[in-house]
Amino acid sequence: MPRFALSGPAGKFLARVGTVSGFTMASRLTGFVRDVVLAWLIGAGPIADAFFIALRIPNHFRALFAEGAFNAAFVPTYAGCLERDGAERALVFAARVLGALLVVQLVLLAAAEIWTEPLLRLLTPGFAGASALGELTVRLTRITFPYLACVTLVTVYGAVLNAHHRYAAAAGAPILFNVAIVVGVLGLAPFAATWPNGPVHGAAIGVAVAGFAELALLLWAMRPAGLSLAPARPVLDAEVVTFLKRLGPATIGSGASQIAMFVDTILAAALPLGAISAMYYADRLYQLPIGVIAIAIGTVLLPELSRRLAAGDEPGARRAQKRAIFWSTVLTAPFVVAFVAFPELLVKLVFARGAFDETAALRSAATLRAYGVGLLAIVLLRSVVPGFHARGDTRTPMWIAFLGIGVNVALKFVLSDHWDVAGLAFATSVGAWVNLLALVVVDRRRKPAPPAEPPAAASDPR
Repeated sequence: MPRFALSGPAGKFLARVGTVSGFTMASRLTGFVRDVVLAWLIGAGPIADAFFIALRIPNHFRALFAEGAFNAAFVPTYAGCLERDGAERALVFAARVLGALLVVQLVLLAAAEIWTEPLLRLLTPGFAGASALGELTVRLTRITFPYLACVTLVTVYGAVLNAHHRYAAAAGAPILFNVAIVVGVLGLAPFAATWPNGPVHGAAIGVAVAGFAELALLLWAMRPAGLSLAPARPVLDAEVVTFLKRLGPATIGSGASQIAMFVDTILAAALPLGAISAMYYADRLYQLPIGVIAIAIGTVLLPELSRRLAAGDEPGARRAQKRAIFWSTVLTAPFVVAFVAFPELLVKLVFARGAFDETAALRSAATLRAYGVGLLAIVLLRSVVPGFHARGDTRTPMWIAFLGIGVNVALKFVLSDHWDVAGLAFATSVGAWVNLLALVVVDRRRKPAPPAEPPAAASDPR
């Protein structure tokens, strides 16, 4: 049994997690302020729908390609190169990936700006392109879409900084997103009398400005870290090929998780009115420990494991992972108890006012309790999956994710008929436990990885 002292490696680990967790909490709080301002000045009608559709399109691409999947493939490759060949060579690899992503994003941006309406028809069933609302949605999407290009570059710079144990800038960048939207909405709100759609245009402009602000923050953070990274001509050298081989399964795995979310939306819409809202409000509470604990620990753990394994320190990597699992369990346990034992109290305390009546509170509380059953599994996945990704294995988590999602989706169809919207949440919990237990079984049967060898035929970094 390892000792989990609050000094040495454990102390550094918790300090880094605390940095990410603190900025994540600040992001959630500013996000709450953002939602309040949007609800106040834009409301929940068709104008708001147009904005949220415009925001969802770039966010969908970002979630699929530019966050979890990218980091799963990039961070281990970069960290391995850093440990093996030094920072100069690692930054050359990063520059080539950055150059390739920049080209792809510029092409995607141009296509989205030109063919916005067909894109919306493809990704948003029921889109009314010929109406005034449809024209507004097209206009807002064209304003917000540059955010995707910026945030994709932010992901690269953030991954590089994380690999060098610099977490603050990348973790704090989402705060700028929330602040920019609030400033944009409030800035154009005084013109609402003569320009009714002014506030929603302000929100869209805020999204675009946020992308550039986040990129500027990350570029600034590179300087004190002593790192210089600019886009370079893409070259299919050994590291880039390794990255691409890892990226494919990671992207497919990320896409698989979107399937379960899509099924949730479809089935909840078929349940009695209020099901989608009950799921939304329960999810707002459920996501708090996931963001503050699971994502924070996973963000710190992946570069830590990648660098240790690249240096051939398998025992050190195992200790780091056990430490992450231990603290994930300790920090999540109180949330599990609260969500399972006292969901009604929590929901009423946070939401029960105005139009949010007793029936809505009880329905949301039942959903939160069902989510709570699987909360620990969801959090622990963020400590177990990096062990595979750090070894360059993105295929095993992908296949096991399909297993968990298959169980999840199958149960959703069965349980939603009997347990209402709570059945959808409980299916999510069961799927998470299946995913976690299968990964643990595979991990225990895996032999320790040999020390990493340099890739063959690596090209001259010059």
